[in-house]
Amino acid sequence: MTLFVALFSHYRRHPLQLLALALMIVLATTLWTGVSNLTERARASLAQSERAVAGQQQLVRVDGQAVSVRDFAVLRRQGLCVMPWLEVRRPAPAGRVIGVDPFAGGCFGDQVPGQAGGDALIGEPFLDIGDAAALVDQDNPGTLSLLVPVTVLPAELPPGYELKDFSLGPATGELGESFLLNLDALGVLVLLITALLVRSVYQMGRVQRRESFALLARFGVPPGRVQRLLLMEMVVLAALCVLPGIWLGRWLAAVLGGGFGQALEGLFDTPLYAVEGGGFALPAVVMVTMVLVACFTDQRLWAKLPGVSAAGPSLWLAMLFLGVVMVGVTPGLTWLFTGIALVFVAVGVLTPRLLSASAQWWSDRAEGLVLWQRRELAVLFRRLALPVVALQFAVAMVLAVQALVTTFEDTFEAWLAQRLEAEFYVEVPDEARAADGVRYLESRTELGDWHLVQRGTARLSAAAGSGAPVEVDLFAIAPIGPLVTGWTLQASVADAWSKLAAGEGVMVNEQLARREGLKPGDSLGLTVGGQAREFTILGVYADYGRPAGEILAAGQRLPQAFRPQFESLSMNPGDVTMTEIKQGLTEVWNAGKLTVRDNRSIQALASGVFDQTFLLTRAITVLTLVLAGTSLLMMGWVFFSSRAWYYRLLSVWGLSRREVAAQLRWLALVLTGTVALVALPLGVWLTWVLVGRINPLAFGWSLPMAVYPGFWLEMLVLCLAIGLAIATLMRRQLRGVAAVPAMANVAGGGER
Repeated sequence: MTLFVALFSHYRRHPLQLLALALMIVLATTLWTGVSNLTERARASLAQSERAVAGQQQLVRVDGQAVSVRDFAVLRRQGLCVMPWLEVRRPAPAGRVIGVDPFAGGCFGDQVPGQAGGDALIGEPFLDIGDAAALVDQDNPGTLSLLVPVTVLPAELPPGYELKDFSLGPATGELGESFLLNLDALGVLVLLITALLVRSVYQMGRVQRRESFALLARFGVPPGRVQRLLLMEMVVLAALCVLPGIWLGRWLAAVLGGGFGQALEGLFDTPLYAVEGGGFALPAVVMVTMVLVACFTDQRLWAKLPGVSAAGPSLWLAMLFLGVVMVGVTPGLTWLFTGIALVFVAVGVLTPRLLSASAQWWSDRAEGLVLWQRRELAVLFRRLALPVVALQFAVAMVLAVQALVTTFEDTFEAWLAQRLEAEFYVEVPDEARAADGVRYLESRTELGDWHLVQRGTARLSAAAGSGAPVEVDLFAIAPIGPLVTGWTLQASVADAWSKLAAGEGVMVNEQLARREGLKPGDSLGLTVGGQAREFTILGVYADYGRPAGEILAAGQRLPQAFRPQFESLSMNPGDVTMTEIKQGLTEVWNAGKLTVRDNRSIQALASGVFDQTFLLTRAITVLTLVLAGTSLLMMGWVFFSSRAWYYRLLSVWGLSRREVAAQLRWLALVLTGTVALVALPLGVWLTWVLVGRINPLAFGWSLPMAVYPGFWLEMLVLCLAIGLAIATLMRRQLRGVAAVPAMANVAGGGER
């Protein structure tokens, strides 16, 4: 115990180092646990809920009305095996739940939903249907479905019902997993930055404790025992810091769960279901392991690898080149992330060397005090390599994510304004004929621009890649007028809109064009309303926030057999009041109530949803920057303090205390300002990777490349503020008395 107290006394003399280590471990655990909790919950809920209904079928009414409890009772009395399935949509982070009746599912036998017997319907997201029904209200709407075994044939059904495949949401392919993979990569980057910072602070402490280790060796303490005690010390510290970090991470996940749930539903039409939370074991093991690896990995082991020490910068330059090439040409996300990792590793190794060599070269062209400044700067770049690289990575990540989010917000707002050019839209009631409403609008000559929107499905014949038919969304507009001709097309043939209005072809959204390798001028086989026809692709339009492929066609050219799933009228009232139009349509359709939506309100709602979508990403990047900036501040202060004895020699050379403080301020500002400058090219490159590579591969749509120099200036000011804070702390440090180190070449501050 006495030996352990002697070792731990270092932190009594340097409490700032202990605080820095604890703070970094807690913050890193919070960030990583928050991200992993959300992604694991999403994966588990999607896997469990989709597995529960895989291969199932449901009964629907032929008249299009929703099924009810009465339908369930009638069908059961007729001897049909049917089970109710009530999905209650609770807002995140609570998540959706599914009400089931296991007794009603007894007749399914081994075909009961879940594919693992009745036990599969126990535990979240499944509830007893009575408990789930009690949750249904205006804020938590419910949807009832009636499931039947897959062995039931259409001929066995009572009149008025038909079979339909059942799933919890539209198929999204790998898009949802790609979105989660992006968050996983962000979490890994947080761990990397934290590992660099933890190692830098701990290694600094190890250097400062060398004299203590030597003293213990003279008293007969074996080095192996000291090493074991140091390991125990870090295990205890990491364990104490990880537990509050996990709790804070879960709290962060709960706070951001609403935006995350909206992201899943907004981007992929994929609901987030309620699942049981994960335990403490995995985050604790991951974070403690990260801390121990960061602190106790011997750099000499890496240096002894064949060819590493001999190759020098050439190895890292080759790795950098390989990573850049992989990012530019790889067709998959996994290899793309591998290439990004190679680039980050190479940049992390080369940056301190390049900065130190540049400062040394710069010093060869100076003399006097300027010579000292530049050589001291070279020493700082070498000795603060890990925190410098960590701050560089954090600033680059923040620059890239800020550019991505801002670009998306600007692009999405402009795109949404084009899509919602009309002031109002009116839903066509299920029992009404859209043609009657169209004739009424045509009769109102004082009305502004308007068109009829019809949504349904079509089938692509011989889709690229698989060669199998693919179902896509069909978006038909009639007439093609000013409300749509202002859309910005990513690519098109000449006079695309006039040709679309004439029925000479169709347009496709970017997702479908990328997925099937389509471009303007290509021929497209399309089956609409049972009729197969060949269309020419006239243009490709942006369609942000959804994975589904979509075809835009002229509504007046649709076959008579086409049955839309949804119809609405979009219009600008012009010289007519919307109240008058609503009254006229109500009389034409003989409808009791019409649904009229203000597109400006819809636009505001959609913008709010996408703001929430990126809230998680913004929070993680900002907290990571705070972590890296605070750590560099602490590391800079610790390192400058270790060289206080050396800086006092400036007074011996004739400088006043004010002039010495000015020299330290110059060093600190140049150090942190240079970090911001070297982070800039990495941030710009990472921005291109996000918008030009990751976004198209993960989501199916691209964004324009944009940079924001104003934000660069903000990051530079932040880094300079860190340097100014270091200089201010050092000015106070120089007022005390600092002993000269026993050895002039001690890595903690003796290098000259």
